[in-house]
Amino acid sequence: MTEASLQFLGVDPNDEETYRLLLRRGRFSQAELVHHLAGDAQDGNASQDPQVTHRRLTKLGLATETPGGLLAPISPAKAVEGLVETKVGWLRHQLEEEATSCGIVDSLLAEHEKSLDGGARTPDINGTTQHIEGMPLVRAAIDELTFFARTESLTTSPTGVLSQESISHARLLDSRILRRKVHMRTLMASPALDDPTTISYLRELTAKGAHVRISYEPLERLIICDRAAALTPIDPAHTSKGAILTRDLGLVAALVSLFERMWQMAHDLPPSDNAEATEAVLANSFQRQILRSLYAAEKDEIGARELGIAVRTYRKHVASIMQRLGASNRFQAALLARERGWI
Repeated sequence: MTEASLQFLGVDPNDEETYRLLLRRGRFSQAELVHHLAGDAQDGNASQDPQVTHRRLTKLGLATETPGGLLAPISPAKAVEGLVETKVGWLRHQLEEEATSCGIVDSLLAEHEKSLDGGARTPDINGTTQHIEGMPLVRAAIDELTFFARTESLTTSPTGVLSQESISHARLLDSRILRRKVHMRTLMASPALDDPTTISYLRELTAKGAHVRISYEPLERLIICDRAAALTPIDPAHTSKGAILTRDLGLVAALVSLFERMWQMAHDLPPSDNAEATEAVLANSFQRQILRSLYAAEKDEIGARELGIAVRTYRKHVASIMQRLGASNRFQAALLARERGWI
């Protein structure tokens, strides 16, 4: 029976032979690796540079360098798993590139448009600005934008809370974006910190390479891909009505500037979901200003004016702080905050 080989996973036979020898011996010093490769050359195999072989084995995930400078093998199961993931990622990238270049998505969208009633149409990727009515078509537009994204994805969530259903749908899109190493930034409203389902998913995203920030200021709903296309709701108060998709570079640039301003005012996601980390995010400089105003300002209007924000926004912050502190009134909230060292 022919011996199983790693060639189908993209491993050169010489590298596989060195890896198998590593598994038998346990580890190689630099001198032993040089000696092994020199022996291969004497047996008629092509001469190999030890340093190049060393780097190649570590890059393939077949070996690792110990603190003492020795070359040690990765366990077979872990090594093969890593090779499979790399191969699958490469194949997926190739297939996505092929799907993009051949225009299959456009072709299928054209077929779908023929069945739509009432004149509603899916977005034409060659257009500049389109109105997209109804959530099914909005989701189709989001699917399309994320499919073609190659460099950057910017999104916001004004509510801050994600349902399990929306997470299930988002996970497919977000994973596809992050697999391609697209730079992903997501802004979430502060209620995200109070929702275990949402915060768990946000930590999942950051573990995969996404950047997430929490905003205590009102957010505009935006999805921007590659700074070339942007999606905004037709009616921010009723997002189910539909969305506006624009590829006008001037409009997109303005929306990117809006996103950057909101991003700068936001705060990093807590490093863990323990209470201390959550409190650390809550007790930021702006929140402390709100707390101090509870002592000094007689009316909400005065506190809001001093901070340069709308009264509605001021009251929203106060209510959020009271809920987190378990305070029954504003004065008690200020006292509890002082006890915790927030002010």
